[in-house]
Amino acid sequence: MPHDHDDHHHDNELDPMAARVRALETILTEKGLIDPLAIDAIVETYETKIGPRNGAKVVAKAWSDPEFSDWLQRDATAAIASLGFTGRQGEHMQAVFNTADTHNLVVCTLCSCYPWSVLGLPPVWYKSPPYRSQAVIDPRGVLAEFDLVLPQTTQIRVWDSTAELRYLVVPLRPEGSDDLNDEQLAALVTRDSMIGTGLPLTPGHT
Repeated sequence: MPHDHDDHHHDNELDPMAARVRALETILTEKGLIDPLAIDAIVETYETKIGPRNGAKVVAKAWSDPEFSDWLQRDATAAIASLGFTGRQGEHMQAVFNTADTHNLVVCTLCSCYPWSVLGLPPVWYKSPPYRSQAVIDPRGVLAEFDLVLPQTTQIRVWDSTAELRYLVVPLRPEGSDDLNDEQLAALVTRDSMIGTGLPLTPGHT
């Protein structure tokens, strides 16, 4: 099971479009028209920094605004849209909230459905067959491979995304963040914490 830093080791089964992109990248690289390292850096930036900022703002507002949090639980699509983040027509969002005894994990077992509007580009590992299969079969083991070891008493709920319904995990608010504003709170929210394979940062570790 992959970590963010070794995505390329788990991209063994490419779909036809990904294979065509890989072939085109190879040709352009051989002609000296692109630098693969620069492309990787750009993709990583969008995967881990720029893309997930929208979702981080949603989570931060849910942490700080009880009314918004309640709205997000009842109608995530509308609540998220109120912040200016909308997906494709017909695509709905559901927010799943972590609690002291329940941890949520998102996967797409059929393909790689992903909430682009709030998380940006999906990481390679999210699309990999090992993650897509093992997240359902052995979610606790998968989380351990992301260095997230939860108590045995914690229930793990796995949510399977579809083309019509995407999920956003709202992690528990970190301790020591009571005095932070929404911008500071958003800086604690990681992409992986909104998928369920990680936890938010703690204050002082952003």
